[in-house]
Amino acid sequence: MHSGGPELSIALVGTRGVPAHYGGFETAVEEVGARLAERGHQVRVYCRTLASDAPGERTPAEYRGMTLVHRGALRRRSLETLSHSGLSVAHLMTHRTDVAIVFNAANSPYLPLIRAARIPVATHVDGLEWKRDKWKGAGRRYYRMAESAAVRWSDALIADAQGIADYYREEFHADSRLIAYGAPRIAGGDDLLAGSGLATRGYHLVVARFEPENHVHTIVDGYARSSATLPLVVVGSAPYADAYTARVHALADERVRFLGGVWDQRLLDQLYANARTYLHGHSVGGTNPSLLRAVGAGTPTIAYDVVFNREVLGAAGTYFGGEDDVALRIEAAEEVADDAPLRQATSARALAYDWDDVADRYEALCRDLADRVQVRAHRPLTAQRVARTAEAVES
Repeated sequence: MHSGGPELSIALVGTRGVPAHYGGFETAVEEVGARLAERGHQVRVYCRTLASDAPGERTPAEYRGMTLVHRGALRRRSLETLSHSGLSVAHLMTHRTDVAIVFNAANSPYLPLIRAARIPVATHVDGLEWKRDKWKGAGRRYYRMAESAAVRWSDALIADAQGIADYYREEFHADSRLIAYGAPRIAGGDDLLAGSGLATRGYHLVVARFEPENHVHTIVDGYARSSATLPLVVVGSAPYADAYTARVHALADERVRFLGGVWDQRLLDQLYANARTYLHGHSVGGTNPSLLRAVGAGTPTIAYDVVFNREVLGAAGTYFGGEDDVALRIEAAEEVADDAPLRQATSARALAYDWDDVADRYEALCRDLADRVQVRAHRPLTAQRVARTAEAVES
């Protein structure tokens, strides 16, 4: 659907860019940006290029109708995102667009520069990054400050889950636009599975970055405690996570198969669609594209019990809180003779997550921003936390 009105120039800032190979932000940028470009808008995506990338690796100037601007970054966990976004914003200030959308509240210190260039800006605030184990001390305090800055300096806030919208309302009395991600509809096909030594419905699957908040360790440990006869296939890795990766591998037994990162999208789709179950351990990131991919494939899902996952799965999912729960859920899944009704119920959840509808919502927001419509009820002079529990989480 095209909402009508003039074409806009739209900058998408703060992600690794496209093609999407990594996470939710990149998936949203590709799926939304391509649809907006197809509708006639000029979409510019800032893409991250690292010195460690393969020498001579091609950096295309265009992808799916979007213009790509490549900028570098410091190869250090605490500075990679900020350094890339700083270089991107520097370019944006001298190559103005009608609207900018900044992904990740961590980039909020750059919002005053974008506003100084008279570019209306929305911030997609993502999940509760400060809860991640990798951010301790100064890093955690920075993320908490960045949330406040996003509330203060954004013309609009975007939340991808009701739980995130509720958090910003409770913590800051700040309103936001609720725009979730879309769920891809994944068809069948299993011709690539044999190359990985797998059979249809013959394995359990987990796809995740190796971070404690994604509970890969809990899933692997719980599976190892179970009497499951089907193997557990683990897809994923993470930079800066050698110690955690070693911990996960140490918990596994001979039934666990680690495939590392899988960049072949067709193979990844087949892994989702043909799994007996998908195990999802993400706990702090809002609506997660990996979970939506499993839903779009109709794969019975065992998810970590948090509000974000229940929002997506509802009664179609089963949930775990620890290793023993994982073991019980996997054993129960293997005892089900016919899981077709559960697959149908899971697929039905995908109807509420449509990328065309997501693009409509982004387009409407961009038009409001470009037209200087007041998209927020108010912007506070300060953005202090108002929730009673705010101080407790600082410890």
